[in-house]
Amino acid sequence: MARPRRKHMTTSALTGPQKAAILLLTLAEEHSEKLFAKLHEDEIKDVSVAMATLGVIDASVVEELCKEFCETLGATGKLVGSYETTERMLLKTLPKERVQQIMEEIRGPAGRTMWDKLGNVSEAVLANYLKNEYPQTVAVVLSKVKPDHAARVLALLPEGFAMEVVMRMLRMETVQKEALEGVERTLKAEFMSNLARSNRQDSHEVMAEIFNNLDRAAEGRIMAALEERNRESAERIRALMFTFDDLARLDGQGVQVLLRSVEKDKLALALKGASEPLKDLFYRNLSERAAKMLKDDVASLGAVRLRDVDEAQAALVAAAKDLAASGQIQLEDGQEQMIS
Repeated sequence: MARPRRKHMTTSALTGPQKAAILLLTLAEEHSEKLFAKLHEDEIKDVSVAMATLGVIDASVVEELCKEFCETLGATGKLVGSYETTERMLLKTLPKERVQQIMEEIRGPAGRTMWDKLGNVSEAVLANYLKNEYPQTVAVVLSKVKPDHAARVLALLPEGFAMEVVMRMLRMETVQKEALEGVERTLKAEFMSNLARSNRQDSHEVMAEIFNNLDRAAEGRIMAALEERNRESAERIRALMFTFDDLARLDGQGVQVLLRSVEKDKLALALKGASEPLKDLFYRNLSERAAKMLKDDVASLGAVRLRDVDEAQAALVAAAKDLAASGQIQLEDGQEQMIS
């Protein structure tokens, strides 16, 4: 005798085992068997009891439950794509040398062609590479990238060398296809491959960047816990971190460039919580009048929240890193400082 149909049943009224039982019943038996095999003995018992006592389930309830399952899966069952997972998958089907070549191209600057990629390389990095090439090669490269990018690169080249490049660009006619392909091969084999390899970040470098952006309380708490679990990793991360106190290693010119790049209120707030030697470093690189004004600004702040000071100091560190990335100042990381 058939069990009576349940009235007005909704998915919210179902228990977890009942939902699992319904979903298993919607699958073909060969799929259900595989899922059952992955369940714990107690889970199999709970689902089996629920399945045996379900009775007749309306199609609308089954449909609602499948929709709920898909939405939940979409929200929590996210996929994570990364260089590492891509490389592992490629290694299953392609030779190691080919995978290495593909990954170097992926890790390099974005762009479909070599010249698109070069257009996304910072002018400081590109100029540093090109200054060691033949002027004719540099002339070919600068003639192929966008004029504004070429101008910024040219301005960073040594003056005499830059003039040699300009003269060759003025005399340059149509570049032969073979010569152009040769330049592309050289750039791909030497510059782009090295750039891609240098862009790979060690997990400790990633964590050092994250720690750089924590406030002092969180940084101290998490670092202390990490030291208990893995002292070696904690020491590596600390060595890679660049903090506000590390600005003390800037030379006078670097400090002056930084001073011109930050907001005055942020500077005063950051120095409110700085050590005396670091304050003196900033004051020494200002005019007497500007230094006095800054000292007065710092003194007039009165009591401030530590969180506000941390945010201001983090802003100065971020500004310093941006200036270093564009080649305007030189930063030493903690690891370099420990070695010296």
